[in-house]
Amino acid sequence: MAINTNQVRNAVLLGHAGSGKTTLAETMLYESGAINRPGKIEEGNTVSDFHETERAKKHSIFGSLMHVFWDDIKINLIDTPGIDDFIGEALSALKVADTAVMVINAKEGVQVENEIHRDYIEELKTPTIFVINQMDHEKADYSRTLQEIKDRFGDKVLEFQFPYKPEEGFYRIVDALRMTMYVFGKGGGKPEKQEIPADAIDKAKELHTAIVEAAAEESEGLMEKYFEDGSLTEEELTEGLQLALGKQNIFPVFCVSGLHNMGSGRVMGFIRDICPSPLQRPSRILESGATLKPEKDGPTSLFIYKTLTAPQVGEMSYFKVYSGTLRSGDALINQMNEEQERIGKIYVVNGKDREEVEELVAGDLGVTVKLKNTHTNNTLNEEGVDYQIRQMKFPQAKTRMGVTPPNKSDFEKLTNALHTIQEEDPTFILEYNSELKQSIIHGQGLMHFEVIQERIKNLYDIDMELERPRIPYRETISAKAEAQYRHKKQSGGAGQFAEIHLRVEPWTEDLPLPTDLNVRKEELIDLEWSGKLHFLWCIVGGSIDNRFIGAIKKGILQRMEDGPLTGSACQNVRVSIFDGKMHPVDSNDMAFQLAANAAFTQAFKNAKPKLMEPLYDLEVSCDPEILGEVMTDLQTRRAMISGMDTETRYTKIRAEVPVAEMYGFAQNLRSITQGKAKFKRHFSKYQLMPHDAQQKLLERLKTEE
Repeated sequence: MAINTNQVRNAVLLGHAGSGKTTLAETMLYESGAINRPGKIEEGNTVSDFHETERAKKHSIFGSLMHVFWDDIKINLIDTPGIDDFIGEALSALKVADTAVMVINAKEGVQVENEIHRDYIEELKTPTIFVINQMDHEKADYSRTLQEIKDRFGDKVLEFQFPYKPEEGFYRIVDALRMTMYVFGKGGGKPEKQEIPADAIDKAKELHTAIVEAAAEESEGLMEKYFEDGSLTEEELTEGLQLALGKQNIFPVFCVSGLHNMGSGRVMGFIRDICPSPLQRPSRILESGATLKPEKDGPTSLFIYKTLTAPQVGEMSYFKVYSGTLRSGDALINQMNEEQERIGKIYVVNGKDREEVEELVAGDLGVTVKLKNTHTNNTLNEEGVDYQIRQMKFPQAKTRMGVTPPNKSDFEKLTNALHTIQEEDPTFILEYNSELKQSIIHGQGLMHFEVIQERIKNLYDIDMELERPRIPYRETISAKAEAQYRHKKQSGGAGQFAEIHLRVEPWTEDLPLPTDLNVRKEELIDLEWSGKLHFLWCIVGGSIDNRFIGAIKKGILQRMEDGPLTGSACQNVRVSIFDGKMHPVDSNDMAFQLAANAAFTQAFKNAKPKLMEPLYDLEVSCDPEILGEVMTDLQTRRAMISGMDTETRYTKIRAEVPVAEMYGFAQNLRSITQGKAKFKRHFSKYQLMPHDAQQKLLERLKTEE
């Protein structure tokens, strides 16, 4: 069946874990005839949660692309994970969707994940509808859930439906747009249409009027027609609602039971009739500032919004055609690296099931395989075109862990595997920290890392081990101290000899030069790891030749890079070289380098050394009811609370927390708040560590050694 751009609808299912997105997607597939029977999560046979890890954990981990036909309209659906650890999957789907379907659990109400999604919906200006799901649950509370949606998303939230006497069981839905009541049988499915009962008609009329007025306000012509006739035709109402939805001037609300197939057909009908096609969305703004319309006859340009390596298949590239018509065999150029990619087979998919097609037009979503040099966030163009679709911006990492292979022979293999994962998942970052001498992975949480562990095992047969990440402390001193060291070595022939007398003291910008030393040369060195070394050459009388200054500085800098106290880098120290000895034959650069290293070590240890620890600026948003538990947890982490604010129904806590104390915070916060909290953090500064905390750390390091 040939599809034009105006026949495409792209919808992303968003919602918190447990909201029922996957079950709703199954019902939509079933209602459209795409599958013969809806699968069940507990049986591991749903279309979208088809990965082995998803079936084992019984919740979505990867965004899953599906499609249905509702009459002559193709609706692409992307089911996304509700757990914040996998927020990247939701964001990549939002990037290519033209409508967001926010699924809310009627029992649990609005959750913190919904607010996270709201921020990105506002940023991308994505038309959004709300679906209050699981209305069949005995603890479902439609009125409370609706009010929470209005509290979070504002007065543009508008009921298009409401349940009739839900206390008697959910099987009747009053539709204020169509002004009819849908009555479902025990098994759900196609409802019977009935007149709205007398005790609900006033509310239905009031909502219908609000809907018509919202549509009429979108253009002067519609408003004049509404004032003249007091109503709009079905075509006029559709036109006005399309405009209002596209501008985010309305957020329609529907109520359903995905499990019992009640109301999903009406949602799909609304997506078909009112939700925008790619042609009805604003032209995309490119990185250059130019705009791009989704015209099927334009130059071919597509955007890779997701890549995933699958067993027996290799790398699968999920894309949206932003312009032109993509055909199998097309040769396209990667705008990022100028590499040519030959598009082999093109697929439309329902989860893991692929169907080969010859072409896809602008606005449509598809999959291809085995692209060689193209990954997530890349744009592919036909030759002679330089479009660059704006890349997705992903949230910063929230958690870090050290990684190590089970044996040294697997190190390179593991590193390559992790680089592949990083290319697929931009919310995951791999780095080798030369200062810490440790491979560090950064991600959204421990569950994120656990899934990566499983993928590494399944795809590459490597047992990746996680370990506590080391902390980049800084060492400094709080007092003045002197030391001398003689390096002497004789092993036949020319030997080694060097003697150095030096002083160390804390450096600050306003520190005056010493009055008891004759400063001959002064150098303020910016250290690679932050901080300063103030180097003073105070040699008088030629006890050490000037030609050894470079070697002495090198020996000191080497020791500062791997500090005497914990092996952490040193900073903000003044070193004064004021005396020493040399030998006319045995003195050389290496001898003075070693002597400087040893003398600095001795003086540093005698200068009341202090550890400086890195701090995060932390911001936690949580329900006021669990504020006490969150505050208690922060206090155990030596957090310094700097302020609290109220944000809608959440309390926002601002604090400074030592990086070392953030280990395990993400999973602990999820546990004590039942997932009803979010946080973000970024590096703040280095600060002197409290004496008792420093002593505990040094004792632990000594025990480990």
